[in-house]
Amino acid sequence: MRRVLAACGGFLLAVLWFDLMFDVQVLPYRGAPELPEPVLASIAAYYRRVATDAFPMNRLVAAIMLVTIAGAGYVLVRARARRGRAALALALAVAPITLAAARVVPDAMRLGSRVDSIARQSELARTIWHDHLACWIAVAAFVILQLLDAGGP
Repeated sequence: MRRVLAACGGFLLAVLWFDLMFDVQVLPYRGAPELPEPVLASIAAYYRRVATDAFPMNRLVAAIMLVTIAGAGYVLVRARARRGRAALALALAVAPITLAAARVVPDAMRLGSRVDSIARQSELARTIWHDHLACWIAVAAFVILQLLDAGGP
């Protein structure tokens, strides 16, 4: 099960990496109140494609997220040793997946629609960047725990 969870986490890391490749465009404009239009257009077009237009492939990401949470929960329930690490792994999966469902995906869909002011779109792009970075760190830690425990009891 740990190897399956490591693979799920690896898949999610790859998805986050692709997102971060677009999100990173906000960095040169940290002090600016608004992002330049070409930057917003690039990020928004990406999120329109992956969050709205990518059906049914975007459902695969959601399915992997559910498998990850269910599997981590299963490992915790079945754990005889290392229950603390199993609980930490579950938390490291639940936190970013909840953040993605509650804020990142709605924000990405909103940004992809381009209906807001430039200031609001800039705020959304920056929020998505920060959220994705936090999610990547949590999922990477989750994968590390799975790999460390993959050979153990």
